[in-house]
Amino acid sequence: MRKLLLYLLATLLSLLFPSTENQHTPPAFADTGLTVHFIDVGQADCALVGCGGEYMLIDGGNVDDGRLVVSYLKQMGVERLSCVVCSHAHEDHAGGLSAVLAVFDTEQVYAPVEEAPADYFDDLVRYAGKQGLAITVPEPGHRFFLGDAAVTVLGPTRDYEEANNTSLILKLCYGESDFLFTGDMEIPGESDLLDHWGPDFDWNVEVLKVGHHGSETSTGYRFLYETNPDYAVISVERGNPYGHPHQEPLSRLRDAGAILFRTDRLGHIYAHTDGSTITFSWENPYAEPEDAIPADPAMKRLYGNKKTLKFHRHTCSSLPSEKNQVEFTDYDDAIAAGYSPCGSCME
Repeated sequence: MRKLLLYLLATLLSLLFPSTENQHTPPAFADTGLTVHFIDVGQADCALVGCGGEYMLIDGGNVDDGRLVVSYLKQMGVERLSCVVCSHAHEDHAGGLSAVLAVFDTEQVYAPVEEAPADYFDDLVRYAGKQGLAITVPEPGHRFFLGDAAVTVLGPTRDYEEANNTSLILKLCYGESDFLFTGDMEIPGESDLLDHWGPDFDWNVEVLKVGHHGSETSTGYRFLYETNPDYAVISVERGNPYGHPHQEPLSRLRDAGAILFRTDRLGHIYAHTDGSTITFSWENPYAEPEDAIPADPAMKRLYGNKKTLKFHRHTCSSLPSEKNQVEFTDYDDAIAAGYSPCGSCME
């Protein structure tokens, strides 16, 4: 009887205070498939990608995050990196990479520039040089492989003064599963990217790493319409001084039906695909992603103004009266009809 009572008590305690060991321990990289760890580095960016025993690190957080990133890679059993990608020369992306290069042998280092006026970028160049590596600035269309996964550099497609728009844009394809990493690229860069590759390019992806920590300056309507992600990951710090993520891109993502994963709520975020199905898990066992309501096809319709030849979203304050409206099924339909996008709702 006493053993039964102890068993019942233990069961009750386990229900009231569930073990979180499995949730807090990052899943090991599988021998098959492709795995992406979106590492929680606060108000910064860092992702570790593994496929076929090869690893790629995309960004490394701030300088102070370097030790955390090195420790995380060691915990994951990483001994060598096939490549390190610095999306652009801001500290919250490039800062921690010199610590990584000081510890891990690396085969290739990609960045949009070879030099930048910052000590942390000088350190990145210096530690790459100690391995006999120069910074490679890839052209749009450059392609390489990580195991069986194909990585294509899509942008930037032109020169910019604003460093955010110089962000390297990477499309990672494994089987039928596509991931898109966007750095901090802003809406002007996104539009240039879409124009460069043209209407026949397949932008559709399953997972979007949301640009600029969910800032209103990124993840414009047109870009989101073209990429049409099922899942969106935002790397952001709780209570950050910028107010990220902003409500505008969050609203656009919810309208698109994307399920939102945020590091400020979930901690480290883990995605794994076998080439057809993508599964997610995360560090914080007491938080959940934000389930989006599947997008209503009617909400994706666009409405043109017969007088101004501009087209608008259904929520636009400049939506014309019904007698002046013409309905389009999608963005390309409106463009083909000779209409141009509204400068506010269609950014």
